Amino acid sequence: MLPLLIASFTGFGLGLLLMLQVMRRRARTLQQRAERMQQTARRYALGDRSRDVPDYGDDDLGDTARAFDQAIRELGQQLDQLSRDRARTETVLASMAEGVLVVDSQGRLQLVNDAARQLLKLDRSALGHPYIETLRHPVIVEQLTGGLEGAPASTLELTLPLDPPRMLLARVASFDSEGRGAVLVLQDVTDFRQADQMRRDFVANVSHELRTPLTAVKGYAEALLDDPDDEEMRERFLEIIHTQASRMERLVKDLLRLARLDAGQEQADASPCDLEPLLAGVVSDIEQVSSTKRQQVHLMVAPAVARITTDMAKLHDIVRNLVENAVNYTPEDGSITIEAAGTGGAAVITVSDTGPGVPASDLTRVFERFYRVDKSRARPGGTGLGLAIVKHLVQVLGGSITVANRPEGGAVFTLTLPQAPSGV
Repeated sequence: MLPLLIASFTGFGLGLLLMLQVMRRRARTLQQRAERMQQTARRYALGDRSRDVPDYGDDDLGDTARAFDQAIRELGQQLDQLSRDRARTETVLASMAEGVLVVDSQGRLQLVNDAARQLLKLDRSALGHPYIETLRHPVIVEQLTGGLEGAPASTLELTLPLDPPRMLLARVASFDSEGRGAVLVLQDVTDFRQADQMRRDFVANVSHELRTPLTAVKGYAEALLDDPDDEEMRERFLEIIHTQASRMERLVKDLLRLARLDAGQEQADASPCDLEPLLAGVVSDIEQVSSTKRQQVHLMVAPAVARITTDMAKLHDIVRNLVENAVNYTPEDGSITIEAAGTGGAAVITVSDTGPGVPASDLTRVFERFYRVDKSRARPGGTGLGLAIVKHLVQVLGGSITVANRPEGGAVFTLTLPQAPSGV
């Protein structure tokens, strides 16, 4: 009996030792699997979702770990897609000419692209702050408030007091995303409005300029028809009709040339040009008018620009127009000075006079078509398109032109043209 008990206890002890060893090995395996899961979780947390899948085992724990692994990978792919979409959206918003501003349901700025930031003078630090505190334009604040309250989408035109002022179309629409929000879109229509106004002014001015001579031609023609026997009156009326018809012809020619210049149909035909004879020819062309007004015309050409390479015909038209303009606005016994000098590889031609000059508010507009410096005064001859043609011709020649007032009185036009290298 005793040997049997000893054998039983011995077997039990050996079985217990074996079971402890198996449990210890199982615990070590579970610990290693848990450590691998922790390492994988840390790697995922750092954004590393590479495809080296650990061996989670074939039991319930392994199945659960694989399910979590798959869910994390799918979530990571969705996050990557969201990140790419956000980057794409930010790129699109940054490249837009229109300003875009988004506020959330709490009225805080969530997104402001570069165009909106510049138009509304907002700092980058404005994000996250209430729009009521950051926007300084009551009309826009009122629009956004209406959008947050669910008002229908609205569009209005407003002028921002910038330098220079900008005309904008502002449109606000509301949206629902975890509470009501609103998006503001700002479209700068300043250039469009100015172009439209210039078009309207141009049509009105052309109509006016044509109506005046047409009225004169029609009136004097009817007078001739009513009394064709008075030889002296007929001759005088015919002379007036001829003068007015010539005026219309000049206007049409100038309009056609402006149309060609606008369409880029006039190109520079550059060749070596002796500057002094060209300028002297312009002085000779206007000598009859200037001498009638007892005006003195001075011409000075520096040796450095005695010869330049440019389009002689276009340069002649530019200078003649400037000189005629100076003669028309300079009073009797006044003087006009034409100077040509070289500076920085360019030829600089100035035409100055002793006339009344140009009001400071009009200096930036004298090259506009039909623009009148003094709207209450009749234009002293010409079609009112001369300086606009000059500006376009200067651009064709690759130069620039400016106008300013002389300290001692009178206006000065400065024409700068590229000067060809010596020997050309």
